[in-house]
Amino acid sequence: MENYLEINKKSWNAKVDPHLKSDFYFVDEFLQGRSSLNSIELELLGEVSGKSILHLQCHFGQDSISLSRIGAEVTGVDLSDKAIEAAQDLAKKCGTDTKFICSDVYTLPDILDEKFDIVYTSYGVIGWLPDLDQWAAVISHFLKPGGKFVMAEFHPAVWMFDDDFTKVTYSYFNEKPILETYEGTYADKSADIVQEYVMWNHSLGEVLQNLIKHKIGIDTFQEFDWSPYPCFNHVEEFEKGKWRISQFGNKMPLVYSLKGQKK
Repeated sequence: MENYLEINKKSWNAKVDPHLKSDFYFVDEFLQGRSSLNSIELELLGEVSGKSILHLQCHFGQDSISLSRIGAEVTGVDLSDKAIEAAQDLAKKCGTDTKFICSDVYTLPDILDEKFDIVYTSYGVIGWLPDLDQWAAVISHFLKPGGKFVMAEFHPAVWMFDDDFTKVTYSYFNEKPILETYEGTYADKSADIVQEYVMWNHSLGEVLQNLIKHKIGIDTFQEFDWSPYPCFNHVEEFEKGKWRISQFGNKMPLVYSLKGQKK
């Protein structure tokens, strides 16, 4: 897919305005000081005060700014120029010194010359990348020796199903690009946008092997039977801030997280 970056950049640019207005991203509360970080990633990140953090695929920067608010020196990166503009505006309104760069993950080493204590990435991000070997190489490149990689992501089992979770439609493995068109967005299903996008499914084995290959030793790996976001169809909130797909209950993994260290 030669032009996947172009297609996906257009798609994410179209999402920025509806997302800024959506309850999903609670921008008004965020400006008042509410954090966008969840217990899953906070536990793995640990004490971040004074640490330098590179946040890959940051959208309009809520997690990046939330990390700045608890004392980290943060650089957020995203493919969408509209998202980065919104992120810079949000950081200004929040009074943080969070830095933002518009770039895709793979070309970032060409434009950013820095090493970080932590590289962080979260929720619905790696599916936009075709090649996890190159992704892991970029993470390793930006980590200081002994630096930490922290990741929280939706479980690949989820992406095997159709949108209504009635049948297995896609391969668990990274067989080929998935090219589709959607209406609305996960944050606002009624948003007046129709966009095509290109994605790839990545198995847990593919994620772990590529990180290990690029000298990131895995310290912690966990799977969760809930999601901190109600971004799928047919979800129910069984505990405050924890959602499950109603027909699966607790039988299905929805999220995994990991922490690794650069050797």
